[in-house]
Amino acid sequence: MWRVGVDSGGTFTDICLVDQETGEVRVWKVSSTPDDPSRAIAGGVVEGLDKAAGATGRDVSYFGHGTTVATNALIQHRGVRTGLVTTSGFRDLLEIGRQRRPHLYDLQCDKPHLLVTRDMRIEVSERIRNDGSVEKSLDAAEVRAAIRTLKEAGARSIAVCFLYSYVDPRHEALVRAIAAEEYPDAFLTCSHEVAPEFREFERLSTTVVNAYLGPVMHRYIGHLGPRLDEAGVNAPRHITASNGGVMSFEMARNQPVRTVLSGPATGVVGGLKTGVLAGFPNLITFDMGGTSTDVALIEEGKAKLAGEMDVHGYPLKTPMLDIHTVGAGGGSIAYIDAGGLLKVGPRSAGAHPGPVCYGLGNEEPTVTDANVTLQTLNPTHLLGGRMKIDQGKAKAAIARLAGRLGLDPMATAQGILSVVTANMAKAIRVISVQRGHDPRDYTLVAFGGAGPLHASRLARELDMKRILVPRNPGILCALGLLLTDLQTNYAQTSIMAVEASTIARMRATFAELRRRADEWFQREGIAPEGRTVNATVDMRYAGQNYELPVAFPADADDETLLATLRGGFERAHRLMYGYIAEEEPMQAVTFRLEAIGAVPKAEIKARPPATGKVEDAIVGTRDVWLAEAAGFVSCPIYDRERLGPGHCFAGPAIVEQMDATTVLLPGQSASVDPYLNIIVEG
Repeated sequence: MWRVGVDSGGTFTDICLVDQETGEVRVWKVSSTPDDPSRAIAGGVVEGLDKAAGATGRDVSYFGHGTTVATNALIQHRGVRTGLVTTSGFRDLLEIGRQRRPHLYDLQCDKPHLLVTRDMRIEVSERIRNDGSVEKSLDAAEVRAAIRTLKEAGARSIAVCFLYSYVDPRHEALVRAIAAEEYPDAFLTCSHEVAPEFREFERLSTTVVNAYLGPVMHRYIGHLGPRLDEAGVNAPRHITASNGGVMSFEMARNQPVRTVLSGPATGVVGGLKTGVLAGFPNLITFDMGGTSTDVALIEEGKAKLAGEMDVHGYPLKTPMLDIHTVGAGGGSIAYIDAGGLLKVGPRSAGAHPGPVCYGLGNEEPTVTDANVTLQTLNPTHLLGGRMKIDQGKAKAAIARLAGRLGLDPMATAQGILSVVTANMAKAIRVISVQRGHDPRDYTLVAFGGAGPLHASRLARELDMKRILVPRNPGILCALGLLLTDLQTNYAQTSIMAVEASTIARMRATFAELRRRADEWFQREGIAPEGRTVNATVDMRYAGQNYELPVAFPADADDETLLATLRGGFERAHRLMYGYIAEEEPMQAVTFRLEAIGAVPKAEIKARPPATGKVEDAIVGTRDVWLAEAAGFVSCPIYDRERLGPGHCFAGPAIVEQMDATTVLLPGQSASVDPYLNIIVEG
């Protein structure tokens, strides 16, 4: 039987197949179908099973899927017409926000597109106070009128967000009951179900985004399910959540906001598992695909989880891996800006028409075209020969750009790589240097179709001394789906002082979160021995506006618990801000519980040392234009399939495989570890 992981990207759809008995990994890659991603997914699974494994859909025991459907719908504003029911006086909160300018000195900066127009926002009279007492009861007749108005206005989805619903959700629950009677076909989202936390604007934004994307995810899963049925894939089906775990199709239907980082999250999980297994617990993951680059920092074998992130201009209060994304991928288009300077991205050629060398009609040069011109990429084909490319068209496009810049074509191609490398280095500094971490202390894990191609230059830009290239870097996101567990998160805001008198309230709050987690474990069919929970509490000094997460050791006695919370917060505060304020009182703000349900996972096994010589893996040479030599250099081409544990070789060199190309620069050396990772140093 085979466990199948699928990562659906903007350019390619990656399929990873793991033999449940032997742990053997097979990979496949097909072009994405942006108009309907389910076509490439189902077709790619059938093709991959047949061509790479000699199997059929009936041989699949598990199906995991990372998707960009919610992300793309949010970016491109392809959600549905959405209505909002909110507390009287808060109709315009969605537009007012925090009154912060995204870019302080940009007078032309536009606000994000409004997902709910003002005419679709209706106020109702209700008020629950911050202590849970009811100041004004909800008028059911007023709610019915609001639902009917939104129905007549064409709303397909309705968001409900009341001011203090995170303290007491009874009014939102009543709206849900009324909406089920008045408009059962509408997709309805209540704020206490997706983000039971304080900060009304962020909670409102999260609720609205979930409602806006709900029918889109319903439609997508509605297409994908039958296609998988036709392919004979009847195994349990899961979608990656933004927190790095997986969830059922049903949960993804109801809470699509939890999938907005679905695709990138699987890559972080794959990079983490691969790096830690190789003996490197401190990592920076570098996932470069066709349209974007995603980076994340892993410390001591743990990925950082953010309780709130701004995703394409929309604040979301839902647990997500702390991933930073920039528009830098193989399909990123190079152009000259108004000042006459060379720029790259974020606009991308995508899967269709793709880079110029694909020959599908695009005439604007991309990062891939620059690599084909410099011959760091194979100048005749990709995907192990299955995809022919036209180097002549790539060179012509680069030459046109070079003429406008007044530069040599090869220098222009190298300039494109230098610019995109600088963009990616800036992204890594955001998650490392700006947060108190020195990237030189970390190993760069390079994956994605274009990650290993650019990792050597990126590492030198950041003065990082070690790179890890996984066995199948182009498919690592798909493999990550098979290395993770079911996972969900629960949160509850309850502000209190951190002192001995409040310990009982803290424990009671976590007891309620644990009750909800136990219900989830039961629904998902997780056996008691497969259940794990991790508790944290967001803390701050009284008067601060932002909190820091601190581990909550529930099993400790009260005195130890209090000391652990105080000490943990001071360490976190010193790391983030460089100081502690011993005289200031501390507050616990939001209590969080991470619930993990263990499921069977793929196992990456060590291999015995290679018996042949490393020279046996050389399949030819190619002249590659390198900036370090200011010209072409003859480089050996290694076949990744022929490299085994213990093999060592030096740069300049190229390593080719079906799903990626790895470049070693002069002065760098590489070795293959027992897990078939390439470790590059220098």
